[in-house]
Amino acid sequence: MILTVTPNPAVDHTIHFDEPLEPGVVLRTDEAVFTAGGKGINVAKYVSALDVDATASGFLGGHFGQFIRDRLESDEVESDFVNIYDTTRLNTTVLASDGEYKLNHNGPTITDDDVDELVETVEANEPDMALVGGSLPPGMSLSAVDRLARAGEWQTAVDMGGSALAELEADYFACKPNRPELAEATGRTVESNEDAIAAAEELHGRGFEYVLASLGGDGAVLVTDDEVLSAPALDVEVVDTVGAGDAIFSGFLAALDHGKSDVDALRWGILTAARVVGVAGTRVPHLDDVLTSETDVDVTTIRTR
Repeated sequence: MILTVTPNPAVDHTIHFDEPLEPGVVLRTDEAVFTAGGKGINVAKYVSALDVDATASGFLGGHFGQFIRDRLESDEVESDFVNIYDTTRLNTTVLASDGEYKLNHNGPTITDDDVDELVETVEANEPDMALVGGSLPPGMSLSAVDRLARAGEWQTAVDMGGSALAELEADYFACKPNRPELAEATGRTVESNEDAIAAAEELHGRGFEYVLASLGGDGAVLVTDDEVLSAPALDVEVVDTVGAGDAIFSGFLAALDHGKSDVDALRWGILTAARVVGVAGTRVPHLDDVLTSETDVDVTTIRTR
């Protein structure tokens, strides 16, 4: 079972305008989507759709927190959240003709008692893997993430910012940086795919068993103990990039949970991301072709290690 921990979840509010945003102009639309969001929550939704037992956890409070609980229940995703006093945040993505705009709240303040309860919740669920995803809310430090990783026998994966990846001290099973996060985590310039591979290998050398680097339109790179693999992104219509990184990590982790090879795990990640970018918000698309591998993804071995 995979337990996902989202310390700073959100209600994701996605709205679409056919015209550009302009200061002082009131724009109106009927196209609005509300979903339960946050990296760990997204992963719980996607891996559940890929036939993996998953439970979503983290901190929830207020009416937005209740919305997330209700939405996960309607999606038939198990959850076990820690209740907090403050209200869960609302994040808004505006899709306009001139670009994509993201407006995120910082989130509620977390206490030491809240962190203690979260550790107890993870222990009580006895997961095979714990995934910690997203930003940390005010009051929660990276030492709490290390504490979660060390609290039990489960493997721990993280999907966090580059500065966090550089500072975490516990042993971790996997991480999923994007290009800017690779640069921030290593202090390298990461412009080309070769730069990304070098940075991912450096992160692997710091103790991550798997480094899955998502490179947007350039696909992804996977660094393991034995090899460096690369796969291109599929040529699909992109509606919304929200959740794309979560999707590629979800497909990867789900494949490993199903006992697939590293090559197939990277393939599943690419396929899952291709389906997710085709829908607005973080709604779960049909993922049947991921499970059946009906769509081909060309995975290349860059080199053995």
